[in-house]
Amino acid sequence: MVTAAPEKTIKPPLKWAGGKRWLVSHLAPIWQRHATRRYVEPFCGGLAVALGLQPKRALLNDVNPHLINFYRHLQSGLTLRLEMRYEEELFYRHRTRFNELIKNGGAQRGEAAELFYYLNRTCFNGLCRFNKSGEFNVPFGTFSTVNYDPDFSHYPSVLRDWTFTNVDVQKVAIKRGDFVYADPPYDVEFTTYSSGGFSWDDQVRAAEFLAKHDGPVVISNQATPRIVELYERLGFELSYLDGPRRISCTGDRTAAREVLAVKE
Repeated sequence: MVTAAPEKTIKPPLKWAGGKRWLVSHLAPIWQRHATRRYVEPFCGGLAVALGLQPKRALLNDVNPHLINFYRHLQSGLTLRLEMRYEEELFYRHRTRFNELIKNGGAQRGEAAELFYYLNRTCFNGLCRFNKSGEFNVPFGTFSTVNYDPDFSHYPSVLRDWTFTNVDVQKVAIKRGDFVYADPPYDVEFTTYSSGGFSWDDQVRAAEFLAKHDGPVVISNQATPRIVELYERLGFELSYLDGPRRISCTGDRTAAREVLAVKE
């Protein structure tokens, strides 16, 4: 029996550059044909699609360990005890403390999850960027005001049967028959989200790995000529969408043409 679409989607807790909340309405009809399956995202990012579709069972992965640490604490009942104000001096004090935790092996603590949330809400454009030493280095934001959610109590029940992992795409524990939605980093220069970056070779490697999956697969990406050629070569059925204006570290908000690649 196919479950109905969620009556009310839950807002993602983080600001996320390139978030796919706008794409949920396009993905929902595809997901509804397979909603009894386990839902898998190898690049879960801001969690907008998973929270929009609300699968009962899910495996959600991302290479950013600080993001996954935040979700795991959110799942178990994160309480914000940290001082949270939109203030530059406080921002840099919290950023320094977050980087101290990273350096000293405390990046999996609840304190690190709280700091990650604060930095995400407060920093420039909600970007998530790290330097070569692994330190968070996004500057203070340019917002007029910032709202901090004081209550995360509604998340644990939704995330209860979801598993969060922090591995490379080819190590994600996808099982036969899983429904896979993948939103890899756009086919643009992308080097600071996590150590190692995400190159064109990684784009090809991820696409070829997912194309071999014995189950439905949907991939979204920027519709660059080589991405289109790659997905066509791998046998995906392509459709095109006009995505919202993207966020970049340069402030460029040019609308991006999106491709949706589907294999069912």
